[in-house]
Amino acid sequence: MAMRNIGNIRWLIVLLVIIVSLTGCNGEKETSTNDEDNKKISNKEEGNDTRKVKDAFGEVEIPVKPKRVAGIYLEDYMLALGVEPIVQWYHPSWGKQEYLGLTDVPLFDITGSLEAMLEKKPDLIILPGAMDESYQLYSKIAPTYRVPDDVLWDAEETLKTVADLLGIPEKATSVLADYKQKIADTKVKLEEVIGRETVAVVRLDVGDKPEFRLFGLNNAYTGMIYKDLGLEPFKWVKKIKAHDVISQEKIPEFTADHIIIFPSNGTWDSESNEKAVALLDDPLWKGIPAVKNGHVYQLERSHWQSGAITANSMKMEDLLNLIVN
Repeated sequence: MAMRNIGNIRWLIVLLVIIVSLTGCNGEKETSTNDEDNKKISNKEEGNDTRKVKDAFGEVEIPVKPKRVAGIYLEDYMLALGVEPIVQWYHPSWGKQEYLGLTDVPLFDITGSLEAMLEKKPDLIILPGAMDESYQLYSKIAPTYRVPDDVLWDAEETLKTVADLLGIPEKATSVLADYKQKIADTKVKLEEVIGRETVAVVRLDVGDKPEFRLFGLNNAYTGMIYKDLGLEPFKWVKKIKAHDVISQEKIPEFTADHIIIFPSNGTWDSESNEKAVALLDDPLWKGIPAVKNGHVYQLERSHWQSGAITANSMKMEDLLNLIVN
């Protein structure tokens, strides 16, 4: 009996040792797991989480929630989503996108030094297609996403892409719902007033050789008034993809019922545009139907030379104010 009791005691001691060892291991594992969790929480608090996305050139690692974003020539979409960019696009020859009203956002000269961008310390840069040559240089400043071409040609898809990059995809849903409703309402009102009367969009090209340039059916800036709003394009418009010059001898045949026109640069009052604006006093131009009927609408250029969401909304407001109201 004594020997049996001694054996039982020994087994109890072994079991206690095993239990203590297992408890210690679990404690270490739990501590290790807690450390990893704490690290993840810390990273989230510091905004260091990243994810990989595919752009026009491949895979890019970007912040999950970027805070300082430069959307070059994509500021329209950022503002529509309620996010202010850290810089705004500027070109010495073309100026800036005046219609956005970014008076307090510093200009970024896309023809100048990238040091100006470096100083702004972006954590994400979004580029359009026109800046491919500088892509690698921008990538050295911050994670850089180049919007794919098939997305850039579609305002709604561009908005969704930008929203996703900003970490607020749900915001695009609400913005697009309002945008599509505005399109539907504007389309109905325009149809009631002008029906199938023809419409043309003309840019008055200023400079050494002023001329009228007709925008085509699929123009990236103005094609939406035909595609989305259902306006009837003047017959010449249907044959042009982007834009084409209206020669002097063709002006008498320019019989569109309604003409939207804006200068390529500056404003209607700019001294540098006086020579170009004088074309509107030419007898040939004054003799076309739209002029005679008071259906030529002189508009501000910057939002009519953009195909983005805010710009398109402003075009709809112009059309309602000039044609419907």
